[in-house]
Amino acid sequence: MKRNEVPATDRNPIVLRAAEPTFDEGLVFARYLDEAAEGFIRFMFGRRAAPIVAEAYTQPNNDYSFRNVIFVERRQLIIGMAAGFTAEQHRGFSDQPLKQATEFPALRMLAVGILCAPLLRILTTIADSDFYLLAIAIDEKIRGEGVGSALMDSMEERARAGGSTRLSLDVAAKNEDARRLYERRGMSIESVWPGARLLPRLLVRMSKAL
Repeated sequence: MKRNEVPATDRNPIVLRAAEPTFDEGLVFARYLDEAAEGFIRFMFGRRAAPIVAEAYTQPNNDYSFRNVIFVERRQLIIGMAAGFTAEQHRGFSDQPLKQATEFPALRMLAVGILCAPLLRILTTIADSDFYLLAIAIDEKIRGEGVGSALMDSMEERARAGGSTRLSLDVAAKNEDARRLYERRGMSIESVWPGARLLPRLLVRMSKAL
């Protein structure tokens, strides 16, 4: 994707651009990704979460690849990002880049797999026609200026170009601000996790037709 200038405001235009496969840019992506996931990335990978994600980011064909990412800049400074992929792309992804980056002992990998398996199964269940929005995050100080909407527009454009007929995402049930943003974008709740009535809701899956 080429650089596209979007007039968030007349004085402070923003620029959307495709991500580049550099480790330093991967560290920026890792920070935004963990913010969007409300600390889940650090929970999974521990204190080395940022370099682990950054290393996977530089490689193709994985969930965290630079090829899935769009950055938004203002005055040549990154102020946010969005990442997503089609169901077809996801089926072709490999977890090898992430495994190589972690270098975890076998016991740690087993523990992470057991603890996170139920949630990861939910996050990677993508309907055939869907484009899955993995994450979207912008700097707190510029929220409310239309930057999030510009990123959503760009990801929806990418979704349509990839042949997807729906957009889907998961958001923390307690993140009411994000849910309201997605509802304004025409998205509605499709399911919740866990589904059992006596358990507190942790995730909400939302979707919309494209």
